[in-house]
Amino acid sequence: MQLLVLLLPAFTLTLASSFSSLYSEVPYIFGDEAAGYGPVFEEQPADTIYPEESPEAKIILSCRVRASPPATYRWRFEKVEIDFKKSANNHYRLEGGNLVISNPDKSKHVGNYTCEATNDYGTVVSMKASVQFGFLDMFSTEEREAVHVKEGQGAVLLCAPPPHYPDDLSYRWMLNEFPIFIPPTDRQFVSQTTGNLYISKVVAADSGNYSCFVSSRSIAKSVFSKFIPLVPLSERFPRKYRADINVMFPETNALVGQNITLECFALGNPIPKIRWNKVDGELPPAHEISMAGGQLHLMNVQYEDEGTYECEAINIKGKHKHKAKVNVEAAPEWVEHIVSAERDIGSSYTMSCEASGKPKPHIRWMKNGHPQYGMHQLKFSELTFKDSGMYQCIAENRHGVLHANAELRVFAGGPTFEHNPLKRKTLAAKNSRVVIECKPRAAPKPTFSWSKGTELLSNSSRILIWDDGSLEIINVTKADEGSYTCFAENGRGTGNSTGFLSITDATKITLAPANADVTVGEAVRMQCAASHDSTLDITFIWSLDGRAIDFDRDREHYERVDGDSGGEMLIKSTQLNHAGRYTCTAQTPVDNVTASADLVVRGPPGPPGGVRLDEVRDRSVRLTWSQGKDNHSPISKYTVQYRDMRSGGQWKEAVTSPPHVEGNTDTASVVDLIPYTEYEFRVIATNTLGTGDPSDPSQKVTTLESVPVVAPSDVGGGGGSSRELTITWTPVQPEYYYGKNFGYIVAFKREDSMEWLKVTVADPQARRYVHKDSTIPPFTKFDVKVKAFNNEGEGPFSIPASVYSAVDVPSVTPGVIDSRALSATEAILFWAPVMQSIEGYQLKYWRKEVENESTNPPIMVSSMDNHTRVERLRPNSLYVVEVRAYNSAGLGPPKRAELVTRKPPPSRPPKIVSTKLNPSGTSFNIAWEHLASLANESKVEGYKILYRQDSHATGILYSTPKQHIDLPMPKDGEPLVEVRAYTEGGDGAVAQVRVSGSQLGGAGMTAPSLGLAMLLLVALSCAGL
Repeated sequence: MQLLVLLLPAFTLTLASSFSSLYSEVPYIFGDEAAGYGPVFEEQPADTIYPEESPEAKIILSCRVRASPPATYRWRFEKVEIDFKKSANNHYRLEGGNLVISNPDKSKHVGNYTCEATNDYGTVVSMKASVQFGFLDMFSTEEREAVHVKEGQGAVLLCAPPPHYPDDLSYRWMLNEFPIFIPPTDRQFVSQTTGNLYISKVVAADSGNYSCFVSSRSIAKSVFSKFIPLVPLSERFPRKYRADINVMFPETNALVGQNITLECFALGNPIPKIRWNKVDGELPPAHEISMAGGQLHLMNVQYEDEGTYECEAINIKGKHKHKAKVNVEAAPEWVEHIVSAERDIGSSYTMSCEASGKPKPHIRWMKNGHPQYGMHQLKFSELTFKDSGMYQCIAENRHGVLHANAELRVFAGGPTFEHNPLKRKTLAAKNSRVVIECKPRAAPKPTFSWSKGTELLSNSSRILIWDDGSLEIINVTKADEGSYTCFAENGRGTGNSTGFLSITDATKITLAPANADVTVGEAVRMQCAASHDSTLDITFIWSLDGRAIDFDRDREHYERVDGDSGGEMLIKSTQLNHAGRYTCTAQTPVDNVTASADLVVRGPPGPPGGVRLDEVRDRSVRLTWSQGKDNHSPISKYTVQYRDMRSGGQWKEAVTSPPHVEGNTDTASVVDLIPYTEYEFRVIATNTLGTGDPSDPSQKVTTLESVPVVAPSDVGGGGGSSRELTITWTPVQPEYYYGKNFGYIVAFKREDSMEWLKVTVADPQARRYVHKDSTIPPFTKFDVKVKAFNNEGEGPFSIPASVYSAVDVPSVTPGVIDSRALSATEAILFWAPVMQSIEGYQLKYWRKEVENESTNPPIMVSSMDNHTRVERLRPNSLYVVEVRAYNSAGLGPPKRAELVTRKPPPSRPPKIVSTKLNPSGTSFNIAWEHLASLANESKVEGYKILYRQDSHATGILYSTPKQHIDLPMPKDGEPLVEVRAYTEGGDGAVAQVRVSGSQLGGAGMTAPSLGLAMLLLVALSCAGL
């Protein structure tokens, strides 16, 4: 044995010499002491949009790497390296790794840039970054034409945004002035695609001037258009218009993870309601509807969201649908990418890159900035130092580019155990198997040999030296205990490491768990005990069907009886999911043993499976299902439940045939259903231990169609325009349509006639029918009735009702108008009543030759009145006033007259010149200058004085033609006095004064001292002062 040990160094020397010629030259960066690394990007250039009007006259493209030794940088523009020394490139300069472009020029600097960083270990190339110039021009200065629209009709105001880049504009509309923006409503919609403003139905309040306000997010600039006047044209009875979709979302391409918005908006009167759905499935869970239904937002789009989307606009006049496809694609995303690695010289190595995306990304490779051939992999059969460098894998499709960077370093060196010596002590149980690992760092791969003490080991039936150097011993005994040494050698040198193998007693189960059978809610104990080597710690691990039990997380049901060191387990309040095979594992640091037992838990049945539907009829359907788990207690009965669109998602118990579904059957018929209704069903099983969970819902099924049985209610009508018969009803609820193509048959006849006339109304939501016939006499009694129909036939008629045809439009004008101006802004009008059946009078007014008939909203007056007051008129103006009688048939002929409003009162308040105490001491006098009216103002007829004392909510109003007045002296406080002129044009501006004791020369003194004050006033008066 001693001779063998002496031979080992000689063997090492021989082996080393055979490798020396193969790997004699090792570059310093690949040796044992190499500590540097190649460039690693910390910051890469990003796409940049430079505002053409930017005050900062430079663009900075960032590039920064971490490298040792430090890297040097180069930049390329459109793949051509930028030479910073050339005078033609004086716009460019390098700051660190960043490229700075001074005084950017659109004609020179628009394009793609890349950054390259290089050191001794290789070169990396950044992702491509584009430079573009952003702009948003001003709107045209040409005046916009006014838009005239009848009330009730829809309107579209075109934005026509000016030239711009990029196309990331947002739109708002101003009304009359900045910053009054139009809020989104169900009636008004601003498209964020075109910028146009859509108004579903125009009302009088929409009158005004509109301007499109456009903002660019990228360059932080906003512009607005010239104002567009919108002029609503007044309609006494605005017409109704069917829903008409004007904003239609196009076929849309979305990327996975993006948020997208689909727009849909309709014109119509009444205002249409917008509904969204996905034609080939349900709307995605991550969706939102905003702008009163006008926008559908799809958040975090996924592949399954692809499909055809539909918006439907509905009002009582009709519906309109639009649908378009949403295609979902994806930018590249790594499935597998390269990472930095160090590999032994002469070894084989494969670099792999795989990316997902739609369309499928193209993969290309670069080494130190130069293209390499390869698809998804680069394979090296025998690495050399030349294979070292910086590698880049690039995945690209039309939606984006991904870079993965990695350094490959080829290593060569003799075996060393400095960082990975043999374990100092390895434990193994008697009769077990043990593996002692030997993993030195070495390149090329070394050869291995082992010794125990001084004995060289070789492969045998119990001992095996693996190719990776590990030593395996099976069926170990106490005799195998001792020191073991691993020897490794290659052409670069030799190395060895020693460890100790210690043999312990084997662990054995002494008390195994036993099988158990319990009912849900009961408790059960599982026992487990084991013997083991006294020098080792032992722990017990329990698992259920191979899954380890977490006693902290599952402490509600699982508990260790004797703490962590004990093997017995208590299962509390057992549930069905606690049934299965329990395994106890007794484990030491060296070995482990297991024992198992089965736990049966009896309880309510599990959910039935595979609910199928067949024999679908108009009021019944047959269900078939498969029996679920009975959980060790026979199923006694089944219950069938259903839900439909009317149940609001609530499940209800179904009526079945047979009424009681026994537990030994797997089929039943559901009866008493509603025809042409969508249902889904589920089944629930019950046994003596309780009722189980329901089955999964069946597929949705629609019952067959049937003849309607419900007639419309509340049939009535009357009114309308001349020569019309209006018939109204309450529509049948959708659940009673019982079939497709649902509508109504309206029947009517004159009371004295035997023949019924019938018409068909195809709209299921219709509430009225207007029959127009020039031969219909006014206010004539008709019998009417309505019934429903669908594809299967006609239902019963409603109870007949009596209605009257419309009266004629008033044929006479109101009598002579008497108009009288009350002030500069108010007037009162009188007329003689119309002796016909009318509902009231409509009054219009406008300034002659200045305004038109629709300028001011009409005033509606009851038929019981023959006069009205008109306010908010313009002073000193000539007005045309028009009165018409009206009823449900329309407006009668007009009667017109003219009136002139009075000149306005003076716009200046009187000038108060004095406030003084009267000699009596019980009053004071207030005086003011005469107020002279201007030529365009009404003549002053006198003055009104409002006198209000402190703490009084109301005051006393006085009037006088003079320029002064005596007012009572208050006992305390400071009264407020208001003075204004009055004219035939109204009251003028107000002058105010608050009278205090100091102003009145001691008005607040006591009574005895007032006499002296009065004497002084008299004396001054006599002296002419």
